[in-house]
Amino acid sequence: MSKWLSLALDRETVRRSTKVGLIVGTVLVCINHGDALLAGNIDMNRAAKMILTYFVPYLVSTYASLSAKLESE
Repeated sequence: MSKWLSLALDRETVRRSTKVGLIVGTVLVCINHGDALLAGNIDMNRAAKMILTYFVPYLVSTYASLSAKLESE
């Protein structure tokens, strides 16, 4: 578990996952919440969903990076 955590917190893994999270998350927010953004209809519930939308691609990218690193060892 500590090896997994140290790889997940590795600078390169965090940098790569952050890029993926920002790019893919922005696309997903535009697709899923674009109408509300354009209408200015953002409540706390929707804002929370939008923030969580960024975490999904970040976590998937982190998991993929860790799997690849652990498999190559």
